[in-house]
Amino acid sequence: MAVIGAAGFAAALLAGGPALLTGSVAGFLAALLAAASLLIASVQPVEQRSTAMGTRWMGGGGAIWAAGMAVRPFAASSSFMVSFADLLVLLGAVLIGGGALIAAGRRLPAMVVLRHLADSYLCAASLFVVAWVVALRHVYTETADPALFTFAMLPPMLALVVTCAVIPSAVTGRSAAWPLGVAGVAVLATTTVAGMASAVARLDGGAAPVWSLALAPVAFLLLAAIPWMRTREMSAAPLVGNLISLVPLALVAVATCTLLVHLASAPRQAPVTGVVVVAASVVLLLLVRMFVLSGANIRLRTLVSLGDKQLRDLAESTGDVVLICDYDGMVHEIGPGVEVTYGYRPDELVGGSIFDYIHPEDVPQIQSSLRAMGMDDDENASPGACLIACRVRGADGTWRPTESVATRHAGGEDQLLVTTRDVSDEEALRNQVAHLTFHDGVTGLPNRSYFEERTREVLAGRSSGHVAVIFLDLDGFTSVNDSVGHASGDYLLGQAARRLRGAVRPDDTLARWGGDEFAVLLETGAEAQHAVDLAERLVRAVSQEPFRVADRDVALTASVGVAFAEDELPAGDLIRNADVAMARAKELGGRRVEVFAAQMHADVVRRLELAADLQRALIEQQFAIEYQPVVDLTTSRVTAVEALVRWWRGSVFVPPDQFLGPAEDTGLIVPLGEWILRESCREVAAWRASSWDIGLSLNLSARQITAPRFVETVEEALAESGLPASALTLEVIEEMLVEDAEETVKRLSELRALGVRLAIDDFGTGYASLAFLRQLPVDMIKIDPSFVSGLGRDETLTLLTRTIVRLGHDLGLIVVAEGIERPEQLEQLREMGCTRGQGFLVARPMAARGVDSLMRTSLTV
Repeated sequence: MAVIGAAGFAAALLAGGPALLTGSVAGFLAALLAAASLLIASVQPVEQRSTAMGTRWMGGGGAIWAAGMAVRPFAASSSFMVSFADLLVLLGAVLIGGGALIAAGRRLPAMVVLRHLADSYLCAASLFVVAWVVALRHVYTETADPALFTFAMLPPMLALVVTCAVIPSAVTGRSAAWPLGVAGVAVLATTTVAGMASAVARLDGGAAPVWSLALAPVAFLLLAAIPWMRTREMSAAPLVGNLISLVPLALVAVATCTLLVHLASAPRQAPVTGVVVVAASVVLLLLVRMFVLSGANIRLRTLVSLGDKQLRDLAESTGDVVLICDYDGMVHEIGPGVEVTYGYRPDELVGGSIFDYIHPEDVPQIQSSLRAMGMDDDENASPGACLIACRVRGADGTWRPTESVATRHAGGEDQLLVTTRDVSDEEALRNQVAHLTFHDGVTGLPNRSYFEERTREVLAGRSSGHVAVIFLDLDGFTSVNDSVGHASGDYLLGQAARRLRGAVRPDDTLARWGGDEFAVLLETGAEAQHAVDLAERLVRAVSQEPFRVADRDVALTASVGVAFAEDELPAGDLIRNADVAMARAKELGGRRVEVFAAQMHADVVRRLELAADLQRALIEQQFAIEYQPVVDLTTSRVTAVEALVRWWRGSVFVPPDQFLGPAEDTGLIVPLGEWILRESCREVAAWRASSWDIGLSLNLSARQITAPRFVETVEEALAESGLPASALTLEVIEEMLVEDAEETVKRLSELRALGVRLAIDDFGTGYASLAFLRQLPVDMIKIDPSFVSGLGRDETLTLLTRTIVRLGHDLGLIVVAEGIERPEQLEQLREMGCTRGQGFLVARPMAARGVDSLMRTSLTV
C-alpha cells in the first residue's frame, strides 16, 4: 500500500498537479485509511486491554490529522501563520503519541514520567539549537519578525517534544503491541519533519519540498498495516534502554558543540532572545537534574549505610560474628561478637588471616570457594553468596563447627562480608537425634531400624563368607513387668543387654528388636557351628545367674532362633526366618536354640491359612457337633453326653488337635465355643423334654473363660434353650487353674453361682494342687486317660487311679474315668467304685441322630 501510495503521489506530481494540494490529498487519504484500519482492529478481541485502547486513540488521532489535511489547502490563503488546519494536525499528532504510549502498556512511576518529560524537552531543545545554527537562523534573519517566526515554529516544536517523549516508552516496550508503538513514533517523526518543512516554506514564502509532503502519507500507510500483523512479546533488552537514556545528554553535547563552533566562527551578532531562552532552559534543566540526582545519590548512600548497619546489628543480635575480608582471607574489620562467641578480641584478628583459625582439613575447600567467587568479573552480575561449613578454633583450643555465609562486593569490589555462626549446639542436637533415631533409649543398643538397614547393607556388599541372624526372646519377661512394674522391667532389659553385649564379638551387630526381643547380625565368619555356639552362649548369658531387680532375684531363660543367609535372599526374609526359628524354640518350651528350616516357615504359613479357613468355616457353618455318651458304670445307662466339635473342610475331616490350637491363638475359639454351647444346649434340652434325664458336658478354653461376657453368654444360652443350669457341666483342665488362677477361679465361681456344675478334666496330671478342690466348689473330677490306659498293666498307675477314685468319694465328688478301651479296664474301675466312665469301649462319639437311639436304653458294657 505504501508503494502504491508513493506511485500515485509521484504520478500526480508528474501530471502537473499542485504539490500542496497533492500532498494534502495523499495525506488525507492515507491518514483516513490508517484511522479506519486502527478503529476496526480495536474492536477485535485481544489479550491486552491496553492494546485496544491505544489503537483507538491512534485511530482517533489519525482521523483528526486527516481532517487537518483536508482543510489545509483552504487555509493556505489565510494570512495567519498558524491556521485551524495546523491546530488539527497538532491535536492529531498528540493523540497518536498518547495512543502509542498506551499501547506500550508500561505503567511508570511519577518520578520516571517527569524524567522522561525533561529528557524529551532536552532532546527537542537540542535539536532546535542544531537546526537553528544550520538553517533556521537564516530564515529568522530574512523574516525579521520574531513573533511571526515564533508562531510558525510553535506547532512543529510541540510535535517534536511529543515525539521525543513517546520514543523511550515505545522503543523499549516488551508487549506484543510494540510494532504499533514504533509505527506511531514513525508517524510522529514524519509529521514533525513535514510540519517543520511547511513552517520554513511559509516563512520563506515558497512551497514546501516534495519529499516532505510524501513522508507522512507513507508512514500512515505503514501504520494502517501494522494492526494486522502477527507479533509477539519481546524479551527485555537492557542495553537498548541504557542507550536511549544517554540520547538526551548526547544531543545536548552535540547542540553545545554546534553552538560553540557557530559562535567562534561566525561574526559577532546580537543574540536572539528565543534561542538564548532555549539554551538557558537546557542549562537550567540540566542543573535541576543534577541536583535531583545528587539528592537521590545521597539518599541511596544513606540507605545503603543504614542497611549495612542494620544488617550488622541484626547479625550481632542473633549471635553471628560479622567480618569483612578480602578474597585472600585477610580480615579488614570484625564485629565485637567474636569475643563472646570464640573468646578473641577484635583487634587480635584484624590484619590477620582467617585461615589461621580454620581447621587445616577445611582450608583447601574454603580457598577454592573464595577464588570461585572472585573470578566473576561480569559487571552486570548480581552480588553472589556462598555457604561455607567448616571448623573454627576457639580461644580455648576447641574446634567448633560453624556455618558461614560469604557475600561478595560488600564494602568494596575486592571484599567479602562474612557472617559466621557457631553451630556446636545444633550439631550436638543433630547427633543426638541421629542416635535416638537408630538406637534404643532403654538399652542403648541399635534399634530395629538400624538393624534392618545394616542387614541390607551387609547382604548387598557380601562377596564371600556367611551371614547369619540370631533372634533371642526372654522367656517369662511379661511376668516381670506385671510383678515389679515396667520401670524395673526396663532396668532388667538394660542388664540383659550388657550380658549379651559381652557375649558377641565387636564386629557383630547387637540390637534390641522390640519388647523383650534382641537380634544379632553375624557379619563375617558366620559358619553354622560358630553361629550355633554363639546362640548357646547367649542362652547361657541370660540364664547363668538371676537378675537383681527391685531387691529381688529374677531368673529368666531365653529362646533363640538362628537363620543363615542364602543367595538372593532379601534381608527381610532372613530376619523373618530367624524370628520364625525363635518362635519355634519358644513353642518347644524355651531355653533352647533352633536353627531355621524351610519346614518352619511352611508351618507358619499353614497356620495362617488355617486361621483364615477357620474364620471362613465359622461364617459358612462348616462345623458340626458329635456327642460322646457318659455312662453310669453300675447301671450301664447314659447319664450325660460330652459335646465334641468336628470340622469338615469340604470333604476332608480336620482333626480337632490341628485346628483347636490355632483357634485358641487367634481368638476364634470364643465365637466357636459360643456356637457349640448354644447348639448343644438346644439339643440336650430337646432330649430332656422327652423325659430323658440327661446332662451335658462342655470343655472350656482359657480364652473362653477370660472373655468379657462369658458368664452372661452361658446364662443366655441356658435361658434360650430352656436347659436347667444343673444339667450343664463345664470342664476345665488343671493347667488353667495354675495360669492366672485368681481370675479363673473368680469366673468359675460366678458360673457355679448360676447353678452350673464344674469339673476338672484330665485330673491327676500334676498341674494343680489339691488346694484348688477346697477353693473351688467342684462337682466332678475326670481321671486322665493316661491313668486308665495303664490299668491291669502298670501297678503304679493302678494304685494312683484307685487313690483318685477314693479321694473323689471322700470329697463327695463324681468320678468319671476317661479313655476306657479294654474290658479289663472297665472291670477294675467297677471294682474300685468308679461311678461313671466314657471311652470307645463304652460308646464312640456320634451325631445327634445316634444319641436319639440311646434314649431309655442301656448299653451292654
